[in-house]
Amino acid sequence: MAHLFTPLQLRTVTLRNRIAVSPMCEYSSEDGFANDWHLVHLGSRAVGGAGLVLTEAAAVSPEGRISPQDLGIWKDEHIPMLQRITAFIAGQGAVPGIQLAHAGRKSSTRRPWEGSGTVTPADGGWEDVYAPSAIPFNDVYPMPVALTQEGILEVLNDFRKAAARALQAGFKVVEIHAAHGYLLHSFLSPLSNQRTDEYGGSFENRVRMLLQTVESVRAVWPKELPLLVRISATDWAPGGWDLEQSTQLATLLKAEEVDLIDCSSGGLVPHQKINLGPLYQTPFAETIKKEAKIATGAVGLITTAQEAESIIEQGKADMVLLARELLRDPYFPLRAAHLLGDTGVKWPVQYERAKPR
Repeated sequence: MAHLFTPLQLRTVTLRNRIAVSPMCEYSSEDGFANDWHLVHLGSRAVGGAGLVLTEAAAVSPEGRISPQDLGIWKDEHIPMLQRITAFIAGQGAVPGIQLAHAGRKSSTRRPWEGSGTVTPADGGWEDVYAPSAIPFNDVYPMPVALTQEGILEVLNDFRKAAARALQAGFKVVEIHAAHGYLLHSFLSPLSNQRTDEYGGSFENRVRMLLQTVESVRAVWPKELPLLVRISATDWAPGGWDLEQSTQLATLLKAEEVDLIDCSSGGLVPHQKINLGPLYQTPFAETIKKEAKIATGAVGLITTAQEAESIIEQGKADMVLLARELLRDPYFPLRAAHLLGDTGVKWPVQYERAKPR
Protein backbone atom coordinates (compact mmCIF):
# COMPACT_ATOMS: atom_id res chain seq x y z
CA MET A 1 0.00 0.00 0.00
CA ALA A 2 1.28 3.46 -0.89
CA HIS A 3 1.88 5.67 2.16
CA LEU A 4 -0.54 8.22 0.70
CA PHE A 5 -3.36 5.68 0.95
CA THR A 6 -2.85 4.55 4.52
CA PRO A 7 -5.75 5.54 6.76
CA LEU A 8 -5.37 8.49 9.13
CA GLN A 9 -7.00 8.34 12.55
CA LEU A 10 -8.05 11.64 14.11
CA ARG A 11 -9.84 10.94 17.38
CA THR A 12 -12.74 8.63 16.47
CA VAL A 13 -12.73 9.65 12.79
CA THR A 14 -10.84 7.52 10.28
CA LEU A 15 -9.89 9.06 6.95
CA ARG A 16 -9.51 6.45 4.24
CA ASN A 17 -6.35 8.11 2.95
CA ARG A 18 -4.12 11.16 3.47
CA ILE A 19 -5.61 13.31 0.69
CA ALA A 20 -7.88 16.20 1.68
CA VAL A 21 -9.81 18.67 -0.42
CA SER A 22 -8.46 22.04 0.65
CA PRO A 23 -11.05 24.77 1.27
CA MET A 24 -11.60 26.65 -1.98
CA CYS A 25 -13.93 29.65 -2.19
CA GLU A 26 -16.51 29.24 -4.92
CA TYR A 27 -18.20 32.65 -4.55
CA SER A 28 -21.45 31.06 -5.67
CA SER A 29 -23.84 31.48 -2.74
CA GLU A 30 -26.76 33.79 -2.17
CA ASP A 31 -27.29 34.93 1.42
CA GLY A 32 -24.80 32.27 2.53
CA PHE A 33 -26.83 29.31 1.29
CA ALA A 34 -25.17 26.26 -0.22
CA ASN A 35 -26.76 25.10 -3.46
CA ASP A 36 -26.42 22.52 -6.23
CA TRP A 37 -23.05 23.95 -7.26
CA HIS A 38 -21.62 23.11 -3.84
CA LEU A 39 -23.22 19.66 -3.89
CA VAL A 40 -21.61 18.82 -7.22
CA HIS A 41 -18.30 20.57 -6.49
CA LEU A 42 -17.76 18.84 -3.14
CA GLY A 43 -19.54 15.63 -4.03
CA SER A 44 -17.43 14.99 -7.12
CA ARG A 45 -14.25 15.18 -5.03
CA ALA A 46 -15.71 12.60 -2.66
CA VAL A 47 -16.52 10.36 -5.63
CA GLY A 48 -12.96 11.01 -6.81
CA GLY A 49 -11.50 9.32 -3.75
CA ALA A 50 -10.42 12.06 -1.34
CA GLY A 51 -10.30 11.06 2.32
CA LEU A 52 -11.46 14.41 3.71
CA VAL A 53 -13.63 16.91 1.86
CA LEU A 54 -13.56 20.39 3.38
CA THR A 55 -15.99 23.09 2.37
CA GLU A 56 -14.83 26.52 1.41
CA ALA A 57 -14.64 29.14 4.16
CA ALA A 58 -18.11 29.25 5.71
CA ALA A 59 -18.74 32.63 7.29
CA VAL A 60 -19.84 32.62 10.92
CA SER A 61 -21.64 35.95 10.44
CA PRO A 62 -22.91 37.95 7.46
CA GLU A 63 -20.16 40.55 7.91
CA GLY A 64 -17.61 37.73 8.14
CA ARG A 65 -17.92 36.90 4.45
CA ILE A 66 -15.13 37.73 2.02
CA SER A 67 -17.68 38.59 -0.65
CA PRO A 68 -21.48 38.81 -0.70
CA GLN A 69 -21.45 35.46 -2.53
CA ASP A 70 -19.63 33.48 0.18
CA LEU A 71 -20.93 30.34 1.85
CA GLY A 72 -22.32 30.89 5.34
CA ILE A 73 -23.37 29.08 8.47
CA TRP A 74 -24.66 31.95 10.59
CA LYS A 75 -28.31 30.86 10.70
CA ASP A 76 -30.23 27.64 11.13
CA GLU A 77 -31.77 27.95 7.68
CA HIS A 78 -28.36 27.14 6.17
CA ILE A 79 -28.38 23.67 7.72
CA PRO A 80 -30.72 21.59 5.47
CA MET A 81 -28.73 21.96 2.25
CA LEU A 82 -25.50 21.37 4.12
CA GLN A 83 -27.03 18.17 5.50
CA ARG A 84 -27.74 17.02 1.95
CA ILE A 85 -24.11 17.66 1.01
CA THR A 86 -22.60 15.93 4.06
CA ALA A 87 -24.83 12.89 3.52
CA PHE A 88 -23.67 12.55 -0.07
CA ILE A 89 -19.98 12.97 0.85
CA ALA A 90 -20.23 10.36 3.60
CA GLY A 91 -22.11 8.04 1.27
CA GLN A 92 -19.07 8.00 -1.03
CA GLY A 93 -16.73 6.95 1.80
CA ALA A 94 -15.20 10.36 2.45
CA VAL A 95 -15.40 12.43 5.63
CA PRO A 96 -17.24 15.77 5.39
CA GLY A 97 -15.52 18.75 7.00
CA ILE A 98 -16.24 22.46 7.19
CA GLN A 99 -13.97 25.47 7.52
CA LEU A 100 -15.35 28.17 9.82
CA ALA A 101 -14.16 31.67 9.03
CA HIS A 102 -14.43 35.40 9.54
CA ALA A 103 -12.84 37.53 6.82
CA GLY A 104 -12.10 40.54 9.03
CA ARG A 105 -10.64 43.49 7.15
CA LYS A 106 -10.71 41.54 3.87
CA SER A 107 -14.50 41.28 3.85
CA SER A 108 -17.14 43.01 1.70
CA THR A 109 -14.91 42.68 -1.36
CA ARG A 110 -15.46 41.63 -4.95
CA ARG A 111 -15.24 38.12 -6.34
CA PRO A 112 -11.88 37.48 -8.08
CA TRP A 113 -13.34 37.52 -11.58
CA GLU A 114 -14.91 40.91 -10.89
CA GLY A 115 -11.64 42.64 -10.03
CA SER A 116 -10.50 43.80 -6.61
CA GLY A 117 -11.83 46.33 -4.16
CA THR A 118 -14.74 47.10 -1.89
CA VAL A 119 -18.36 46.16 -2.51
CA THR A 120 -20.54 49.01 -1.29
CA PRO A 121 -23.81 48.49 0.61
CA ALA A 122 -25.66 49.67 -2.50
CA ASP A 123 -24.14 46.73 -4.40
CA GLY A 124 -24.75 44.11 -1.71
CA GLY A 125 -21.80 44.78 0.61
CA TRP A 126 -21.98 46.02 4.18
CA GLU A 127 -21.13 49.21 5.99
CA ASP A 128 -18.62 48.04 8.60
CA VAL A 129 -15.79 45.52 8.38
CA TYR A 130 -13.83 44.54 11.46
CA ALA A 131 -10.22 43.96 12.42
CA PRO A 132 -8.01 44.09 15.51
CA SER A 133 -6.88 47.58 14.47
CA ALA A 134 -8.11 50.22 12.03
CA ILE A 135 -5.56 49.34 9.34
CA PRO A 136 -6.86 48.53 5.83
CA PHE A 137 -5.39 45.70 3.76
CA ASN A 138 -4.62 48.16 0.95
CA ASP A 139 -5.96 51.39 -0.50
CA VAL A 140 -8.83 49.75 -2.44
CA TYR A 141 -10.04 47.62 0.47
CA PRO A 142 -12.41 48.96 3.13
CA MET A 143 -11.17 50.81 6.22
CA PRO A 144 -11.89 48.42 9.11
CA VAL A 145 -13.35 49.25 12.50
CA ALA A 146 -11.25 48.04 15.41
CA LEU A 147 -13.18 45.42 17.34
CA THR A 148 -14.30 46.43 20.82
CA GLN A 149 -14.25 43.99 23.72
CA GLU A 150 -17.97 43.50 23.16
CA GLY A 151 -17.34 42.88 19.46
CA ILE A 152 -14.72 40.25 20.26
CA LEU A 153 -17.21 38.42 22.47
CA GLU A 154 -19.75 38.50 19.64
CA VAL A 155 -17.25 36.94 17.23
CA LEU A 156 -16.41 34.20 19.73
CA ASN A 157 -20.11 33.50 20.16
CA ASP A 158 -20.58 33.43 16.38
CA PHE A 159 -17.88 30.74 16.05
CA ARG A 160 -19.45 28.73 18.86
CA LYS A 161 -22.91 28.82 17.30
CA ALA A 162 -21.53 28.03 13.85
CA ALA A 163 -19.76 24.95 15.22
CA ALA A 164 -23.01 23.77 16.80
CA ARG A 165 -24.76 24.17 13.44
CA ALA A 166 -21.92 22.31 11.71
CA LEU A 167 -22.50 19.35 14.01
CA GLN A 168 -26.22 19.41 13.29
CA ALA A 169 -25.47 19.57 9.56
CA GLY A 170 -23.51 16.31 9.74
CA PHE A 171 -19.92 17.48 9.52
CA LYS A 172 -17.35 15.27 11.26
CA VAL A 173 -14.39 17.66 11.08
CA VAL A 174 -14.21 21.39 11.79
CA GLU A 175 -11.34 23.59 10.68
CA ILE A 176 -10.91 27.11 12.09
CA HIS A 177 -9.52 29.53 9.50
CA ALA A 178 -6.68 31.55 11.03
CA ALA A 179 -4.71 32.20 7.84
CA HIS A 180 -4.49 34.37 4.73
CA GLY A 181 -4.98 37.73 6.40
CA TYR A 182 -8.50 37.10 7.63
CA LEU A 183 -9.68 38.08 11.10
CA LEU A 184 -7.94 35.53 13.32
CA HIS A 185 -4.67 35.77 11.38
CA SER A 186 -4.77 39.55 11.61
CA PHE A 187 -4.85 39.27 15.40
CA LEU A 188 -1.73 37.08 15.30
CA SER A 189 0.49 39.38 13.24
CA PRO A 190 2.04 42.59 14.58
CA LEU A 191 1.74 44.03 11.06
CA SER A 192 -2.05 44.16 11.41
CA ASN A 193 -2.51 44.13 15.18
CA GLN A 194 -1.48 47.35 16.93
CA ARG A 195 -3.79 47.02 19.93
CA THR A 196 -2.65 48.07 23.39
CA ASP A 197 -5.07 45.90 25.38
CA GLU A 198 -4.82 42.20 26.27
CA TYR A 199 -5.26 41.26 22.59
CA GLY A 200 -2.23 43.16 21.28
CA GLY A 201 1.47 43.66 21.78
CA SER A 202 3.13 40.53 23.13
CA PHE A 203 2.96 37.09 21.52
CA GLU A 204 0.78 35.87 24.38
CA ASN A 205 -1.69 38.69 23.78
CA ARG A 206 -1.78 38.35 19.99
CA VAL A 207 -2.60 34.63 20.13
CA ARG A 208 -5.33 35.14 22.73
CA MET A 209 -8.14 35.65 20.22
CA LEU A 210 -7.40 32.42 18.35
CA LEU A 211 -7.04 30.41 21.56
CA GLN A 212 -10.36 31.76 22.80
CA THR A 213 -11.96 30.90 19.45
CA VAL A 214 -10.71 27.33 19.78
CA GLU A 215 -12.09 27.21 23.31
CA SER A 216 -15.46 28.52 22.11
CA VAL A 217 -15.68 25.92 19.35
CA ARG A 218 -14.54 23.07 21.58
CA ALA A 219 -17.27 23.99 24.06
CA VAL A 220 -19.85 22.64 21.58
CA TRP A 221 -17.75 20.46 19.26
CA PRO A 222 -17.67 16.88 20.65
CA LYS A 223 -14.40 15.66 22.11
CA GLU A 224 -14.58 12.56 19.94
CA LEU A 225 -14.48 14.64 16.74
CA PRO A 226 -11.34 16.30 15.35
CA LEU A 227 -10.65 20.01 15.29
CA LEU A 228 -8.18 21.51 12.78
CA VAL A 229 -6.71 25.00 12.54
CA ARG A 230 -5.38 26.53 9.33
CA ILE A 231 -2.59 29.04 9.86
CA SER A 232 -0.32 31.13 7.71
CA ALA A 233 3.02 29.88 8.98
CA THR A 234 4.69 33.09 7.83
CA ASP A 235 3.60 36.49 6.52
CA TRP A 236 6.54 36.51 4.09
CA ALA A 237 7.18 40.08 5.27
CA PRO A 238 9.74 41.66 7.64
CA GLY A 239 8.46 42.22 11.15
CA GLY A 240 5.46 39.96 10.67
CA TRP A 241 4.26 36.58 11.84
CA ASP A 242 6.83 33.83 11.20
CA LEU A 243 7.55 30.12 11.50
CA GLU A 244 9.04 30.39 14.99
CA GLN A 245 5.87 31.99 16.32
CA SER A 246 3.77 29.46 14.40
CA THR A 247 5.58 26.61 16.12
CA GLN A 248 4.98 28.19 19.52
CA LEU A 249 1.33 28.68 18.61
CA ALA A 250 0.97 25.06 17.47
CA THR A 251 2.20 23.87 20.88
CA LEU A 252 -0.48 25.98 22.56
CA LEU A 253 -3.16 24.77 20.15
CA LYS A 254 -2.29 21.15 20.87
CA ALA A 255 -2.87 21.83 24.55
CA GLU A 256 -6.30 23.25 23.60
CA GLU A 257 -7.30 19.94 21.95
CA VAL A 258 -6.54 20.88 18.36
CA ASP A 259 -5.66 17.76 16.39
CA LEU A 260 -3.94 19.01 13.23
CA ILE A 261 -2.37 22.22 11.94
CA ASP A 262 -3.09 22.98 8.29
CA CYS A 263 0.07 24.83 7.24
CA SER A 264 -0.43 27.50 4.62
CA SER A 265 1.22 30.95 4.46
CA GLY A 266 0.90 34.57 3.41
CA GLY A 267 -2.15 36.68 2.61
CA LEU A 268 -1.78 39.29 5.33
CA VAL A 269 -0.10 42.16 3.49
CA PRO A 270 0.16 43.12 -0.19
CA HIS A 271 3.93 43.64 0.02
CA GLN A 272 4.62 39.96 0.87
CA LYS A 273 7.49 38.32 -1.03
CA ILE A 274 6.68 34.63 -1.50
CA ASN A 275 9.28 32.15 -2.73
CA LEU A 276 6.99 30.10 -4.95
CA GLY A 277 7.92 26.64 -6.14
CA PRO A 278 6.83 23.01 -5.93
CA LEU A 279 6.11 22.00 -2.31
CA TYR A 280 7.19 25.47 -1.16
CA GLN A 281 5.07 25.32 2.00
CA THR A 282 5.83 21.73 2.97
CA PRO A 283 8.84 22.73 5.15
CA PHE A 284 6.42 24.65 7.39
CA ALA A 285 4.38 21.52 8.00
CA GLU A 286 7.54 19.49 8.58
CA THR A 287 8.98 21.92 11.12
CA ILE A 288 5.75 22.35 13.07
CA LYS A 289 5.14 18.58 13.12
CA LYS A 290 8.62 17.93 14.44
CA GLU A 291 8.95 20.74 16.96
CA ALA A 292 5.37 21.06 18.25
CA LYS A 293 4.74 17.31 18.04
CA ILE A 294 1.34 17.72 16.46
CA ALA A 295 -0.12 16.33 13.24
CA THR A 296 0.18 18.66 10.27
CA GLY A 297 -1.19 19.09 6.79
CA ALA A 298 0.93 20.23 3.84
CA VAL A 299 -0.51 22.44 1.12
CA GLY A 300 0.82 24.49 -1.78
CA LEU A 301 1.83 23.49 -5.33
CA ILE A 302 1.51 19.77 -4.69
CA THR A 303 0.59 18.60 -8.17
CA THR A 304 1.72 14.99 -8.69
CA ALA A 305 1.09 11.67 -7.05
CA GLN A 306 4.81 11.26 -6.46
CA GLU A 307 5.08 14.60 -4.67
CA ALA A 308 2.14 13.80 -2.40
CA GLU A 309 3.50 10.31 -1.68
CA SER A 310 6.96 11.64 -0.81
CA ILE A 311 5.54 14.07 1.76
CA ILE A 312 3.77 11.28 3.63
CA GLU A 313 6.48 8.66 3.11
CA GLN A 314 9.19 10.95 4.47
CA GLY A 315 7.11 11.98 7.47
CA LYS A 316 7.02 15.66 6.52
CA ALA A 317 3.28 15.88 7.17
CA ASP A 318 0.37 13.62 8.03
CA MET A 319 -1.94 14.83 5.27
CA VAL A 320 -1.76 16.66 1.97
CA LEU A 321 -4.42 19.22 1.14
CA LEU A 322 -4.91 19.78 -2.56
CA ALA A 323 -6.69 22.74 -4.13
CA ARG A 324 -6.06 23.70 -7.76
CA GLU A 325 -4.95 20.18 -8.70
CA LEU A 326 -8.33 18.88 -7.54
CA LEU A 327 -10.07 21.59 -9.53
CA ARG A 328 -8.24 20.35 -12.61
CA ASP A 329 -8.87 16.71 -11.76
CA PRO A 330 -11.50 15.74 -9.18
CA TYR A 331 -10.35 12.14 -9.57
CA PHE A 332 -6.71 12.82 -8.69
CA PRO A 333 -6.80 10.35 -5.74
CA LEU A 334 -7.99 7.49 -7.94
CA ARG A 335 -5.43 8.34 -10.60
CA ALA A 336 -2.69 8.68 -7.97
CA ALA A 337 -3.45 5.22 -6.61
CA HIS A 338 -3.00 3.75 -10.08
CA LEU A 339 0.24 5.66 -10.68
CA LEU A 340 1.63 4.55 -7.32
CA GLY A 341 0.67 0.94 -7.96
CA ASP A 342 -1.83 0.75 -5.12
CA THR A 343 -4.38 -1.77 -6.34
CA GLY A 344 -6.35 -1.81 -3.09
CA VAL A 345 -8.06 1.55 -3.62
CA LYS A 346 -11.72 1.04 -4.46
CA TRP A 347 -13.38 2.90 -7.29
CA PRO A 348 -17.09 3.76 -7.16
CA VAL A 349 -18.98 0.78 -8.51
CA GLN A 350 -20.52 3.03 -11.14
CA TYR A 351 -17.02 3.79 -12.48
CA GLU A 352 -15.39 0.41 -11.91
CA ARG A 353 -15.46 -0.47 -15.59
CA ALA A 354 -13.23 2.54 -16.33
CA LYS A 355 -10.58 1.62 -13.75
CA PRO A 356 -7.13 1.28 -15.32
CA ARG A 357 -5.90 -2.30 -15.40
